[in-house]
Amino acid sequence: MKKNSSLTKRERNQTTFAENQLMAQAIDFLKPAEKLETSRGEHLRDYWTAIRRHLLLVVSIAILSTLAIAAYEARQPDKYEAVARIEIDHEDAVPGLAGSSNSVNVSSTSDDSIYFNTQLQILTSLGLVRRVVKTLDLEHNESFLRPNLPAHSTWNGFLRIFGVGNKKPQPGQKKQVLLVTSVAPATASEDLDEAKRLEPYVNSLLRGLKVEPIKETRTDVRETRLIDITFDHSDPQITAQVVNTVADAAAYMNMERKSQKSVGAGEFLEKRIAELQSQIRAGEQDLLSYAKKDQIISLDPTQNPVAERLTGLNRELLEAENDRSQAESAYRAAQSPDAADALARDITKQTGPEESKVAELRQRRVQLLVENTEEWPEVKEIDKQIAELGKQIKDQRQNAAATILKTLETRYRQTLVREETLRNAFNEQSNITVSQNEAAINYRITQQKVETDKGILSALLQHAKENDIARASLSNSVHVIDYATVPDRTVSPKRLRNVGMAFLISLGFAIGCALMREYFDNTFRSLADVEGKSSVPALALVPSTRNIVGNGRLPQVRSLVGENHQDRPELLLHNPNPTLSEVYQHLRVSLLLSRNGNELRSLLITSSLPGEGKTTTAINTAITLAETDAKVLLIDADLRRPSLHKIFDVDNEHGLTTALNDGLSDSEILSLIKKTKGERLSLLTSGPLLTNPSRLFDHERMHQLISTLQPEFTHIVIDSPPIVTFADSVILSTQVDGVLMVVHGGKSPQEVVLRSMKLLDDVDASVLGVVLNNMKVQKSVGYYESYSQQYYESREHKNESPSAEAR
Repeated sequence: MKKNSSLTKRERNQTTFAENQLMAQAIDFLKPAEKLETSRGEHLRDYWTAIRRHLLLVVSIAILSTLAIAAYEARQPDKYEAVARIEIDHEDAVPGLAGSSNSVNVSSTSDDSIYFNTQLQILTSLGLVRRVVKTLDLEHNESFLRPNLPAHSTWNGFLRIFGVGNKKPQPGQKKQVLLVTSVAPATASEDLDEAKRLEPYVNSLLRGLKVEPIKETRTDVRETRLIDITFDHSDPQITAQVVNTVADAAAYMNMERKSQKSVGAGEFLEKRIAELQSQIRAGEQDLLSYAKKDQIISLDPTQNPVAERLTGLNRELLEAENDRSQAESAYRAAQSPDAADALARDITKQTGPEESKVAELRQRRVQLLVENTEEWPEVKEIDKQIAELGKQIKDQRQNAAATILKTLETRYRQTLVREETLRNAFNEQSNITVSQNEAAINYRITQQKVETDKGILSALLQHAKENDIARASLSNSVHVIDYATVPDRTVSPKRLRNVGMAFLISLGFAIGCALMREYFDNTFRSLADVEGKSSVPALALVPSTRNIVGNGRLPQVRSLVGENHQDRPELLLHNPNPTLSEVYQHLRVSLLLSRNGNELRSLLITSSLPGEGKTTTAINTAITLAETDAKVLLIDADLRRPSLHKIFDVDNEHGLTTALNDGLSDSEILSLIKKTKGERLSLLTSGPLLTNPSRLFDHERMHQLISTLQPEFTHIVIDSPPIVTFADSVILSTQVDGVLMVVHGGKSPQEVVLRSMKLLDDVDASVLGVVLNNMKVQKSVGYYESYSQQYYESREHKNESPSAEAR
C-alpha cells in the first residue's frame, strides 16, 4: 500500500512537471523577445560564474605572465635610433658605347622603377654592409661589440616601465660624429676567408639596419625618391656612425660602379684597337706573299676559260642525263608484256588489211546466223577463215613488239654511254677548276678579313672618343640629403605597451582556459545543474570545508565520540558551524515535507560512486532528525566497507548481517541496536563481513526487519553502498519510503549520476531529491551562508558581552 501511494505521488509530480513545461512553452511563444533577452542574460551570467569559479586560475595566469614579461622588459637594454636620408635620382645614360643598343632608356618609367628598387636592395646588400664594417672597423670596436650600458638596478628597470626611470645617456657619453673621408675597398669575390671572418659583424649590423622608402601623404602622388636609413643600437654614437657610413658608402659605390664601367670600356677599347691594327698589318703582308706564290692575275670569273669550259660540260651533262632518263623510262615501260602488245596492236591496225577482212567476215557470219545455224557449211567456212586470219594477226603483233622493244633498248644504251662520257669529262674539268680557284678563294678570304678588321677599327676609334667624353661628364645618382646626429632619446623597448599587451593577452588566455575547463567539466556544479539535467529536485547544497575556511569561518565540527580520532569524518555536534547546521536543518525540513503530508519513516542515503560523502550525510541527517526529539536509528548497510562502527567507536561483532541471516526474534533484533552519546540517536552496525552480502537483502527479510524496527523509532536512516559499484542500494530502495542521492559537487560525472537515477527509477524507487555535497560555493550562490554566519556571529558576540550576561 505504501508503494502504491508513492507511485501515485510520482505520477502526480510528473504530470505537474509536464504542465509547468507546457505553460513555460506558451509563455515563451507569447514573449520571444523577452525569452531572447533572458537567454542572453543567462549566458553572460554563466560565463561570469565560470570565471569566478576559476578566478584563482585566471588571476594566477594573468599576474604571473605579466610579471614575467615585466621582468624581461626591465632587463632589456635601451635602444637608440639614428636616421639618415638619401635621394635616388634618375639613372644617367651608361657611359662607354654611347648610341649602342646597350644604353639605358632613361625615359622609361618601368626601367626607372627597376633602378630605384635595385638601389633599395643594394643598401642592405652584404657587399655594402661588409664595406661599412671595414670602414668603421667594427670588428675591433668595443662600443659596437659590447656597448657600455649605464648600470641600473632591477627596481630602476621596473620604474622605466612607467616612464619614471633614467632613459637618457650618461653625461660624457656623447661624442662628435665624424663623417668618413673614404670608404674601404670592397671584398674580392674570391676572398672567402675575409667574408667568413666579417660575417658575424655583418649579421649583427643587418639586424638593426632598416631601409624604408618615404611616402608622401599630403598629395595624391605618394611615391618619392627619398629613402630613410635607420639603425638602432644600445650605443647612440654607433647608431649615427653606422647610418652616415651606409649613406656615404651607397653614394660612393654608385659613383664607383659608373666609373668602373667607363674605365673598363676605355681599357677594352684600347686593347682591342691595338690588336686590330696588328692583325691588319699581318693580313696585308699575307696577301702580297700569297699572290706572288700562286700567280693570281685576275679574280674576275668572266675572264676564266676553265670556268667557261666547265659550265659548257655541265650544260651538256644535264641534257645527256635528261635523254638517258627518257630512254630508260620508255625502255622500262616497254618491258611490260601488255605495253609491248599495245604498241604492236596500234601498228598492225594502221598497216595490216587483215583486221578489216576479219571484221567483214564476222559481219557476214552474223547475217548467216540470222537464217541458219552454226552447223551450216557456209558458217563453218567463215569461222575457219576468221581463225586463220587471227593467227596471222597474232604473229604480226609478236614480231612488231619484239622489234619495238629492241629499238628502245638500243636507244637507252646509247644515251647511257653518252652520259657517262660527259660525266667523266665534267669531273676532270671540275678538278682542274677547283685547284685553280682554290688559291683565288683563299686570297679573297684573307682580303675580306683585312677589310673587316679595318671597319671594326674605325668604329672602335669612334667609340673610344665618345667614352673619353662620357668619362669626363659622369654624375652620381645617389645623393645624401640629411646626415644623422647622435640621438638622445630611446626608441625601444616600449616597456609599458609591451607589459600592457602581455597583461591583456594573458588575461584573455586565462579566461579562455577557465571557460574551456568549464566547458569540458561534465560534473554538477550548482543546484540548477541538478534540476536542469534530471527530474529530481535538489534539496540541499553542502559547502566544502575549504570554502568555509576560505571565507574566514572555521567549522565547529568534530567526532561524536571523541577528539582523538583524527581520521574520522567531521560531524555536527551541539555547537556546530552555523552554515553547516543551517544546511542540514534545511535538508531535514525538505525531507519531512517532501512526502506531501505522509510521514517519512525510512530513508535510504546512497551515492553513485565511492567517496561522495554519503556516510557523512547519513550521520548528519540522522543528527538533525534527532534534534526534533524524534527517535532515529542509523543503519550501516554498506556490508563491504562498513565505517559507522569505527566512527562511533563501537564493536561490530553483531549487527545487520546477524539480524538478516540468523532468523532472530524481534527482541533479539532490538538487542543488536547500540546507543550513542546522543540521547535520541541509535546505531545498527553492519555486523560480520560476508562473501556475498547481496543475498541478504531479500525482499521479505528486509521488509520484516524494517517492520520490526519502525514501531520503535520515528525515523530509520540507512547508509548504503554506491549504486554503480554494487546492486545493494537498488534492492534496498524498494523497501524504504524515500531515497536521498548524494552527489559530490564538481567531481561526480553527470553520466554516472543520471545512470544511477535511471537504475532507481527502473525499480520504482521514490527518489526524494539530491544533496550536492562538498561544493565550492561562490558568494553570489551562497549569499544565505554569509547572512546566517553574520547572524550567528553577532549572537555569539552579544552572549559574550557583559550586558548580555546581565540580562
